[in-house]
Amino acid sequence: MNYAIDVKELTKKFKKSLVVNNINLQIRKGEIFGLLGPNGSGKTTTFRMICGLLTPSSGKGQTLGFDVVRESYQIKYQVGYMPQKFGLYDDLSIRENLEFIARMYKVSQPKKIVTDILEQLELSVRKEQLVATLSGGWKQRLALAGCMLRQPQLLLLDEPTAGVDPKARRDFWEELHRLSAQGITVLVSTHYMDEAERCHRLGYIANGELLTCGTPQELIANSRLSTFELTLSSHFKDEIIFSKYPELEAEINLLTGVELVTPFGASLHISGVDKQILQQSLTSYINNPNFLAKECEPSLEDVFIFLMRKTKH
Repeated sequence: MNYAIDVKELTKKFKKSLVVNNINLQIRKGEIFGLLGPNGSGKTTTFRMICGLLTPSSGKGQTLGFDVVRESYQIKYQVGYMPQKFGLYDDLSIRENLEFIARMYKVSQPKKIVTDILEQLELSVRKEQLVATLSGGWKQRLALAGCMLRQPQLLLLDEPTAGVDPKARRDFWEELHRLSAQGITVLVSTHYMDEAERCHRLGYIANGELLTCGTPQELIANSRLSTFELTLSSHFKDEIIFSKYPELEAEINLLTGVELVTPFGASLHISGVDKQILQQSLTSYINNPNFLAKECEPSLEDVFIFLMRKTKH
């Protein structure tokens, strides 16, 4: 298999603190791989080791065919890295920012490359606009354009759509899939479940360890969660329904076999790893005419909240 990223037992320590612990990760060329996990789980540190910005304390592997320990300099010139914080110049226009970056990277024919990128990411209509006046969605698109100037084979995007409206996020992900179709590999971290579902494969990292990896469908299946959806019957008035849910959630959380209770709109998703025990515990609700109860497939969000809570215990 031809991997863009192939690392084994990647570990990073800062003094006595173990931030990333023995991560094994293989990502195919052209794949969009999502890395999920709580804040402080080691996602950004993993990104920086993969793209050559940090030297691993131990472990080995390759990024785009270059050794992550001995050839980090070569990796940097093949990777487009988009950090969490927007870092371009507010007092320059879109075009001026990109031309500056192109000169810094010593890109050949910088004006032509910038013109091509402006067209590709539909930034041409705003190319003379000052960055300070751009919305979050346009700034995000500009940051992606800056990553693309050297025509990288790998994009590392660290929570690139934080604080961006849903339409801008959707447009951004459509662009990522176009780049993937061209053979560009994308490694992205996100907290949005709708974005996670757009990835070809996902990994969940907590306390510096990669706990699970697979397609969204595989992660749901491998979680072994069974889920029931519980809704108060419609003959209740709305104002009564919503006032009852916090008490109902606390009550159900105490039942045997219940691992997770999560509000979903006007319903509760109740999950557990033993379907039979869970169903027995919910019998009084399932048979109660005041409730509507049905089994449903766990959502990706159910799975990741479950994993997050498990790692905290």
